[in-house]
Amino acid sequence: MAALAGGVAAVILGIIGIVIWWGDFLEILKGTLPAMFILGGALAAYLGYEEIKDKKAAESFEESSTDLKQEVESLKEEIKELKEEKKGDQKEEPGEEKKEEEK
Repeated sequence: MAALAGGVAAVILGIIGIVIWWGDFLEILKGTLPAMFILGGALAAYLGYEEIKDKKAAESFEESSTDLKQEVESLKEEIKELKEEKKGDQKEEPGEEKKEEEK
């Protein structure tokens, strides 16, 4: 409740101040507007530059991720082949291994 009362009082005093010092308010406004435009324009240009940089980084990330996906798929295939070889080796009888070692 105190914040509401303080806010209303500040608005009323602000309106009274603008009415009384209208000429001074316009002079200050004339002086600050160019500075605000310069700062606002610089901020907008910087944010636009950062957005372009982010888009380029995202594109390069997508390219590298597709390369990584291909590599992962090839490694999965290699692992499957190795598992199949291991299963094939386990199916052989132990006597066959001894015969091969003796040769």
